[in-house]
Amino acid sequence: MDNSRPFISVIIPTYDRAGQLSVCLEALAAQDYPRDRFEVLVVDDGGGCSPEDSVGTIRHQLNVRLLKQLHSGPAAARNYGAAHAKGAFLAFTDDDCAPDPGWLRSLATCFLSCSDCVLGGRTINELANNRYSTVSQLVVEYLYARWNSDPDHMTFFTSNNLALPVKSFHAVGGFDVGWTRAAGEDRDLCDRLIIRGYRLKYAADALVRHAHSLTFRTFWRQHFNYGRGAFRLHQLRARREARGIRVEPLGFYLKMLGYPFARTQSRKAALLAALVWVAQIANAAGFCWEWSNGKRA
Repeated sequence: MDNSRPFISVIIPTYDRAGQLSVCLEALAAQDYPRDRFEVLVVDDGGGCSPEDSVGTIRHQLNVRLLKQLHSGPAAARNYGAAHAKGAFLAFTDDDCAPDPGWLRSLATCFLSCSDCVLGGRTINELANNRYSTVSQLVVEYLYARWNSDPDHMTFFTSNNLALPVKSFHAVGGFDVGWTRAAGEDRDLCDRLIIRGYRLKYAADALVRHAHSLTFRTFWRQHFNYGRGAFRLHQLRARREARGIRVEPLGFYLKMLGYPFARTQSRKAALLAALVWVAQIANAAGFCWEWSNGKRA
């Protein structure tokens, strides 16, 4: 037993994606990290398709537990997993992700040099032939480039590749369970961690491969929900800072539309830019829908 390595609890919320969950668990079983220095907690968010078989078939290779809750959303599922975690550190990923073998080792190395840091790793799109998945990842990469340009003052990490000390997580109350869908709860958590003085640090070697297959319909719905979450986030920020709601300036969105051309020289760049535009229309629609719904309430 190597007690010099930090013990890490990996938390995975899941909802009706048993096949993808199996891929994620197999990737965790292949981690280049001592088996007795991490555990995996799968939290079934009340789905109709039980992940018991996916968990059961990997138990001989992995220290994994299956927890269940009534359907409450991924934020609540992550909190439920954290409440049952044994580790001094938490690492979050999603059921459609496959961490590279060195993922936990890279996170642990960062924690050994900065034990109170909040870490965000690198996530790449595994479905390069799916244009919608590609654009969704491009949007995230653009946000990282804009909001995390200063390595000493990073502001945002996505929840599919996020790690932090368990004490820090509980000190800020974990994820806000008011988010019942995946749509901004990670941005809110990062906001509250920064307010409490915690440092966000990029762990570039902690790589996760994201395989979220999208169609035009699910792509639109995803970004519509992101818009709904963005309104709630801006609303919370306004309340915390006793000011009106502020959105990003027009230039922020214009540069986002040009981002695909900076990332690829292929003929696909124009199509990807057009889909970025569609994503932002969906985002704006979700933002306005949430705003108008709040006014009616």
